[in-house]
Amino acid sequence: MVKLEKVSWDSVKHEKLSDTISRQMVYGEKAMVAKIFLKKGAVVPAHRHESEQLTWIISGALEFTIGGSKLTVGANEVLKIPSMVEHAAVALEDTYDVDIFSPIRQDWIKGDDSYLRK
Repeated sequence: MVKLEKVSWDSVKHEKLSDTISRQMVYGEKAMVAKIFLKKGAVVPAHRHESEQLTWIISGALEFTIGGSKLTVGANEVLKIPSMVEHAAVALEDTYDVDIFSPIRQDWIKGDDSYLRK
């Protein structure tokens, strides 16, 4: 029999990474979903990871820098970032986004994501 697990976001730890970035995350064996909260001006430094990433902006806007190009992603838009592509972002306003990763981000689970904790 398959074991099902239901998770309420209300029960998920709200992790403060810096004065401008916080998150909640739920993950299984192969996929991860994270709610990310960024205050206006928050910077996500350039980084890359094995995981394919989908970033869905619920409210606000992020300006991404990918491959030397800038792209603004706003509310109700999704950005697809392929595996191992370097990317950075700046919050143009207070922003709430949902990031989906596959495979899961082991660095986030282990807290080995110092680039976000500045």
